[in-house]
Amino acid sequence: MNQFAVKGFIFTVSIYTLLHFITYFYENADLSLLLSAFGVLVLLSALLLLPFKKIQLQLFLMLMALLVLYATSNSFGADLIQALQQMRSLIGLLLIVPMISWVLKEEPYIEEIMSFAHNFLNKSQKFYFGLMAMTQVISHFLLFGSVPMMYRFIDTFLKEHKDEAWENFKGTAILRGFGLSTLWVISIPSFIFAVEALEATLWKSMALGFVFALAGTFLSVIFSYYQEKKYGVDFSLVLKQEIDKALKNSRNQGKWNKDVAEFVFLFVSLFGTIFLVHELTGLEFLLTIPLVILGWTLFYFLFKKKSSNLAVETRYYFSAGIAKQAQQFSILIAAGLLIYALNQSDIGDYVISGMNLLTDVVPVLNILFLVPFIVILLGFIGLGPLPVIVLVTGVLEAIPFPYPPELVVLAVTSGSVISIILSPFVMPVIILSSINGLSGIQNGLRFNLKFAIAFYIMVQLFIQTLIHL
Repeated sequence: MNQFAVKGFIFTVSIYTLLHFITYFYENADLSLLLSAFGVLVLLSALLLLPFKKIQLQLFLMLMALLVLYATSNSFGADLIQALQQMRSLIGLLLIVPMISWVLKEEPYIEEIMSFAHNFLNKSQKFYFGLMAMTQVISHFLLFGSVPMMYRFIDTFLKEHKDEAWENFKGTAILRGFGLSTLWVISIPSFIFAVEALEATLWKSMALGFVFALAGTFLSVIFSYYQEKKYGVDFSLVLKQEIDKALKNSRNQGKWNKDVAEFVFLFVSLFGTIFLVHELTGLEFLLTIPLVILGWTLFYFLFKKKSSNLAVETRYYFSAGIAKQAQQFSILIAAGLLIYALNQSDIGDYVISGMNLLTDVVPVLNILFLVPFIVILLGFIGLGPLPVIVLVTGVLEAIPFPYPPELVVLAVTSGSVISIILSPFVMPVIILSSINGLSGIQNGLRFNLKFAIAFYIMVQLFIQTLIHL
């Protein structure tokens, strides 16, 4: 990787984020202009850093945005400056959220949670449910990094069991668990962006998403039960043997597990503080979350007297770690350009006209029935969950819906769930395939298609029943 390009990208995206926070609290025209200038530099440095195949989408989005702005804008320069700031909050969030993972590396929290819950996890369906639930909890901290972390943990736990039956058991639980987390986890950027863009009430969207994440988890357990019967393998017997081995290695042998209690406190303190700060200050969540994470992470390392570990993590992140997200950062800024341009045009009117025409032809259809398919389609051309949600909700926010915004959020994010578990071209499936040795088609479509269809039907039955009451 070109070190000059790496340093250039890290510097520009870091200054862009810093200026975002400064100009939010201190409005200044010169600093605002400088923020947009660094947006251009982020795109240019990403162009130097990334291979051509990883920058094609950004170039296409930028070209389309410039064409739309040129054709529709009355003030091209002023609109371009604003367009470069469209994704500023999301860039700030995406830069800061990975710092949560630094905390999770410090103690064997996941191993101890599994050991502590051994009585609950002694049957295959219970273990599957627990694995999906734990993946969703860890997603609060690691985002899609929860996929490789949970797989490596569970693969170490089941290191002697690597045939297709076990890979189906492990892979589907982790992939579906992460997919379902995008319905309700507040630190998942795609979810919080959809809530903010569509002006939905956060607690209602989280509650609705959690209900369907829970329902999806139970649905997945049912599919797992029949899949176990199909393979003819007794997962429960093997799991009980492996759990007994793990119990002997736990560093908390009594009923009280210090690591589990500490993890629960960390979880509650982080997300409780986010809601508390939001209520007390009125700051938008896209700003509250990264600021709280910064303070929370710093306090953790200082309290544990591990400031040297914090220095190591910080040094690595700001010398190499940020550059690994270059594609995602550049896609967001390019997508922001296009979203701003489309919102300045009459695209919302065209979408409504097209949907009205379609519903006239097929009266049972409405936009909430079709939105998930748009998200799924974009996932199958290689767009990850975040840029897909950004593009779709960026257009939808300009449309006056006759439905509660929380239902629109659910429709969009349900499409994201299906895209994550099916598409062999999105990062979660690519990562899983790289570590379990199976193809993206097998990990995605083959293992999850029936579940995806059932999940779509379940969500749509609820949405369509509610809007037709």
